[in-house]
Amino acid sequence: MIEESRQRSKAYGLSEIEKPDFSPIGRPDLSLLLEQNRTLHIHALPVMETLYEQIINTHNMVILTDVNGLIVHTLGDDDFLEKANRVALKPGVTWSESSKGTNAIGTAIAEQVPVQIHANEHFLVANHFLTCSAAPILDHQGNVIGVLDVTGDQSSFHKHTMALVRMSAQMIENHLFLAAFQDAITLHFNTRPEFVGTLMEGIVSFSPSGRFLSANRTGLFQLGLPMSALQSHTFSSLFGLSITALFDHYRTAMPGLLSLCMPSGVRVYGRAQLHIANSQFHRSVELARADDNPASDANRNNNPSAGTANRNHQSSRRMSGLRYLNTGDPQVAALIEKVNKVLGRDIPILIMGETGTGKELLAQAIHNDSPRASGPFVAVNCASIPETLIESELFGYEDGAFTGARKKGAVGKILQANGGTLFLDEIGDMPSSLQSRLLRVLQERMVTPLGSTKSITVNVELICATNRNLRELITKGEFREDLYYRLNGLVVKLPPLRERTDMDIVVEKILIAESTSGRYTVSPEIMRLFKLHNWPGNFRQLTNLLRTAIVMADTDHEIKHQHLPDDFLEDIEQVQASEQDDNTKWLVSSGANLEQVERSVIEKALASNGGNVSATARALGVSRNTIYRKIPLQK
Repeated sequence: MIEESRQRSKAYGLSEIEKPDFSPIGRPDLSLLLEQNRTLHIHALPVMETLYEQIINTHNMVILTDVNGLIVHTLGDDDFLEKANRVALKPGVTWSESSKGTNAIGTAIAEQVPVQIHANEHFLVANHFLTCSAAPILDHQGNVIGVLDVTGDQSSFHKHTMALVRMSAQMIENHLFLAAFQDAITLHFNTRPEFVGTLMEGIVSFSPSGRFLSANRTGLFQLGLPMSALQSHTFSSLFGLSITALFDHYRTAMPGLLSLCMPSGVRVYGRAQLHIANSQFHRSVELARADDNPASDANRNNNPSAGTANRNHQSSRRMSGLRYLNTGDPQVAALIEKVNKVLGRDIPILIMGETGTGKELLAQAIHNDSPRASGPFVAVNCASIPETLIESELFGYEDGAFTGARKKGAVGKILQANGGTLFLDEIGDMPSSLQSRLLRVLQERMVTPLGSTKSITVNVELICATNRNLRELITKGEFREDLYYRLNGLVVKLPPLRERTDMDIVVEKILIAESTSGRYTVSPEIMRLFKLHNWPGNFRQLTNLLRTAIVMADTDHEIKHQHLPDDFLEDIEQVQASEQDDNTKWLVSSGANLEQVERSVIEKALASNGGNVSATARALGVSRNTIYRKIPLQK
């Protein structure tokens, strides 16, 4: 494949010693490009951020391009971004084969398959210092609409990068698929029930009458039929269940997973989402789905765009109120008590806290317990939307407001939240130019869409969140002081996971939410390790770890050491080693002799390893006999 790509590169008239083209498109054209790829961009951003968190500080960057290889957005380590700029790896530059020769982005588009190009496999000599892994992103019709790529210094090459990119591209495709079919019956299915709700699930959508619409790549594979053959099928012909019977299933008080039989005779398990406009079944089905998996909607809320359609149906989230979040930690209990006192009082709430501490989940719970619970909950992540788009995203625009704008215009997020709650996440990252306009809207309760001369009255409850120090931003001139005092009616701070005392209950709730095949528990040894860990990613990190551990544990319903990822175990070993060093220093400074120091270190290591002599010996780098000799134990 690489050789064929090199031949194409030569046919384009490129030379291997050619210098990189430093001619990005202008800012107006880049704004138009972002608008043209708006849906792809919005759904890809949260996935890109998650992917970047996994490769941060490894001299890499995450890249999103359009169907022509034109870079739309990048995330990366500052030191590598500087190197990348030397070869024009930045927004507005095209990385098609005809422009840059053999490279992962351009070749993935040409071949329409995931591609990894390493070092001198690149056509241009200038790019030989790079290692790149790219996967095409397909829309619901199977057409390539963009590329997700991880590019880094060739010395940072890792064999797992390609797998991460492919999985991330599939996540984006699934988000795009679900967004494309809002007025539809959507089935999430797999032959193994524990895979429903994971990246390995098939997704297939049908019209309200049951006619086949489309399926994602995993769904097509499991159905075993090409898209053309599926066009003549219905829900009943594919899964042996009538639409009426499907509705009846979700009328029951506690509907479980569906058990369905495909034409091939293979049995699959599934969960249906019935997003049908004006349907009498909608409320009952959404409620049933929320009760079946209370965390699924919360996870979807982490996607800043998933969700206008989902958020329009708040009945599905009534169960996730403040009471649900009160799991025994005194700090959280005090926070909830404060919030309860201002509910329905038209007092804005500002939520502080580290990334991943559950700020949006708290905002959703506040909305669900407020008098506005029947109204919309609209979330906007001010950090994830490009500065060129955030104004139109918030305020909306009229037809013809700017080049490339949609016909008939678009309703902004503020107006979408009318009668309900507007949640502005990462408010500290809002561009300065928009802060004054937002302040005016909050004071006058009127919104004027871009390109319009008419102001529209709006009534919203405001909740904001940030992980930044707004007072410091005010001092630096990066945040308006008058806006700050308009937002901070009640300021609450969510504690990071490492400071909470309710780890046992939190883990239990996540396990219940993430498991579809019975009840899972965590062994006492692993729970002890959880309480030692620093959890820099907080709940997002813990949830991802437990979700993976459930899959690894499979039929063993107790999560143990062998079910945890290596990076987590390495972090724990460093924490334990640091504690042992601190303990040794204290003993030495207190005048203890060598024998006492050794004994104390071994006893500490034994306690950390649950009394397991073999594990303790490995941790200390000594033999088992040494442990027995220093501290007499019963063999």
